[in-house]
Amino acid sequence: MESKSKKIFKPFRIFSEYGSHVSAFSPNARIYLLNVIITGGVMGVFRLLFNFYVLSLGYDEALLGNLITASSLVALIAALPMGYLADVIGRKASLVLSGAMLAFSIIAMAIWQTENSFYAMNILSGVAQSLAGVTMAPFLMENSNEKERTYLFSFGQGLSMTMASAGSWIGGYLPSWLGQAQNVSATSSIAYGNSILIMGIGAGLAVLPLMFLKSPRVERSQRAVFAPLQYAAKQPALLTKLILPMLLTSIGAGLIMPFMNVFFRVVHNQPDPVIGTLFAWGALAMGIGLLLAPPLAERMGKIQLVVISQALSIPFLILLGFSPIFWVGAATYYIRLALMNMSSPVYQTFIMERVDPSARATVASLTSMAWNFGWAFSPTISGWLQVNYGFGPPFIGTIILYTVSVVMYWAFFWRGKVAAAPVTSAAD
Repeated sequence: MESKSKKIFKPFRIFSEYGSHVSAFSPNARIYLLNVIITGGVMGVFRLLFNFYVLSLGYDEALLGNLITASSLVALIAALPMGYLADVIGRKASLVLSGAMLAFSIIAMAIWQTENSFYAMNILSGVAQSLAGVTMAPFLMENSNEKERTYLFSFGQGLSMTMASAGSWIGGYLPSWLGQAQNVSATSSIAYGNSILIMGIGAGLAVLPLMFLKSPRVERSQRAVFAPLQYAAKQPALLTKLILPMLLTSIGAGLIMPFMNVFFRVVHNQPDPVIGTLFAWGALAMGIGLLLAPPLAERMGKIQLVVISQALSIPFLILLGFSPIFWVGAATYYIRLALMNMSSPVYQTFIMERVDPSARATVASLTSMAWNFGWAFSPTISGWLQVNYGFGPPFIGTIILYTVSVVMYWAFFWRGKVAAAPVTSAAD
């Protein structure tokens, strides 16, 4: 009886442990999570509608690919200088500045609808993305202890995805609501443009909580202009192992992920509300996966979770890309999202724990560059492939690249273990 009782109440014990980790979050972490809640909802709407907005203005998928490439290429180029800037001006100022730039870029794209404006604002959003990307991981490391660190990384991304789920659902209907209010079609550029404008204002509101952050002091040793090059010279093998699998994953992701809304419209002939609901449930599935990741990582190990979850996602990616049945594509979309993305914050924590504290901003810059490298070039290639050959070749490329990256994770870290660096305590 006693053993059965333990089995029955084990899930409740897991929830209790999860709650104890979340309750240990620092005030800075809680403020950051409030920003995540607002930004997640805003970006859920924006990411769903932006492609449709551009297409409604008469542009094609090739331009969409070029815009994504412009944003990601700038994020790639800017990663190292943004990492240095984040150290110089501090984490708080970096997060505030990146949020303000993102809000301005969204508002500007809603107001100025020219091709040049889209390119300019995607460049600006790329800078904002780069600054936020190189700041987040060191900020979370500085504002957490070893006890709750993995939970904070995963909870932040899970919360973002959960709010993106709500945003995607709202985004599926928002153009219809605004179109009715203005007596225009729900698929008109006016309805889409006003929806984007509202999201830009929301992104501006998301900056307000960040004003209350207390920025920890940054050591002078972390501010060296050539720190990235110096660290790369000292640890070439470690950095190659940490970054190369992520680079291949980013190249594969850039081939299909920016175009999933277009995929469901073109291949499965679904309208905006259906796609919005699909994205909402997809973001929710991803959020659930992210929230489940910390206790799973504690039980099986961080890198084991990365390898197993990403390997299991590949068969569902194959079904998603090549099944002619919509409900099969939708179901595999949910499962693939949850499996492929649940390991992302776990791997971020894994990376941060294996480099010296003084090198975290540097390594965050390098990993950001690796992730944005694929997204900088793949969307342009994918856009051209879609126009000429459809979605088949991009999916094949993604499947191959994901498979190779999973093998690398296994070979580098599961079969050959890499020791963790000393972990510092949370910042005051």
